Amino acid sequence: MRPGQDSLKSMQKRIRGNLLRALKAAGAFDRVRDSRWRQRRLLILCYHSLALDDENQWRPGQFLAATRLRERFETLKQGGYQVLDLGDALARLRQGNLPPHSVVLTFDDGTYDFYSLTYPLLREFGFSATVYQTTHYCSRHMPVFPLICFYMLWKKRDAVLAPTPSIGIMKEIALAAPETRETVVRQIIAFADRQQLSTQQKNELAAELAHRLGIDYHDLLRRRILQIMNPQEIAELAAAGIRFELHTHRHRTPRDQALFEKEIQDNRDALSAMISARPEHFCYPLGHYDRIFLPWLAQQGVVSATTCDPGMALRSSQPLLLPRFIDTTGQTALEFESWLTGVGALVKAGVNVAKLRRFRS
Repeated sequence: MRPGQDSLKSMQKRIRGNLLRALKAAGAFDRVRDSRWRQRRLLILCYHSLALDDENQWRPGQFLAATRLRERFETLKQGGYQVLDLGDALARLRQGNLPPHSVVLTFDDGTYDFYSLTYPLLREFGFSATVYQTTHYCSRHMPVFPLICFYMLWKKRDAVLAPTPSIGIMKEIALAAPETRETVVRQIIAFADRQQLSTQQKNELAAELAHRLGIDYHDLLRRRILQIMNPQEIAELAAAGIRFELHTHRHRTPRDQALFEKEIQDNRDALSAMISARPEHFCYPLGHYDRIFLPWLAQQGVVSATTCDPGMALRSSQPLLLPRFIDTTGQTALEFESWLTGVGALVKAGVNVAKLRRFRS
């Protein structure tokens, strides 16, 4: 992001924060939260991963600190929010009998930190949750290849990477700039594609990059950094009540129908070998969707699909394009509360501030 854009975004965030503080002080948060308007709406919260180390500093839009998630759960508990199972919540939304303050918790990708950090918190608070699980890496004791490359380059962002033809890097590259690190990863991925490397061989490539950067790759493997949950962990959590649903096998959505349907089927087959339930809900990887996907999903027996578009789900919402609120490191506690109450959605929709101050259902 360019400096001018960054300044504009910061200014907009300050203005929004001031508005939300004023609305809360005026009692709008409480009135909207307890209204029939809010009861007719379902808030689906979206999370990705918790940081096992410093990943929340690397990608604050994807990783939260475990302490931040605990704070969110405390807000849900203290505010009397009803955390519902995804399937039950969507059924009740369609029937028009949602309980007050309804919320669903969803977690994308199914990384190891969900097993080690998130599930213990869910169990402590007694909350249900859905994991949209990608499955290609489930049986592989290795991190997701592009992500681990990005992460290691960020870790060594003050270094200079020497020419390393064995991983596709042909000249010396200073790693300080994010754009440069992205270029390096693209070159490594392109090299792997040209060589038609297997997933195991890509992992060996990542190990070679770690060696060149002076990073202990075995330690990253041991700590399960950027790894997906394995079948035993998924089966254990499913038996404990966690819902596992579809997120494609390889975390991609091809525009070719046959390839798209193969992603769904491979994902479902892999999950069905680990859990007793048949997955029938879906989440678009990276939030990338196209309306051409809707009939393809319907043909695969998918009954709902969530996006990364901010909003609250209504009875009239297209079930294969459901909105969610993505909670990230950058979201303040006030912003989070505004979406729980419904005020955040109203502000986003441009509802008149005076009307919000005296909100009635």
